[in-house]
Amino acid sequence: MAESEKKKVGIFGRIGRWLREMKSELKKVQWPTAKQTANNTLIVILCVIIVGIFIWIFDAVASGLIGALISLVKG
Repeated sequence: MAESEKKKVGIFGRIGRWLREMKSELKKVQWPTAKQTANNTLIVILCVIIVGIFIWIFDAVASGLIGALISLVKG
């Protein structure tokens, strides 16, 4: 009976254990420097711009092709 009482942990005990484990894991994280963060941010912004340009070009070409097809069908 004493063993089953040890295994039963209340909700606050589980929350406390979870918070302690989370704090322990966060201490292991290698946080980036300000320079690394700025560099990574610039890379992401550049990639978003490049992908946006490709989508814009594809949209323009597709719109032109669809317009040409519609004008052919209307004859």
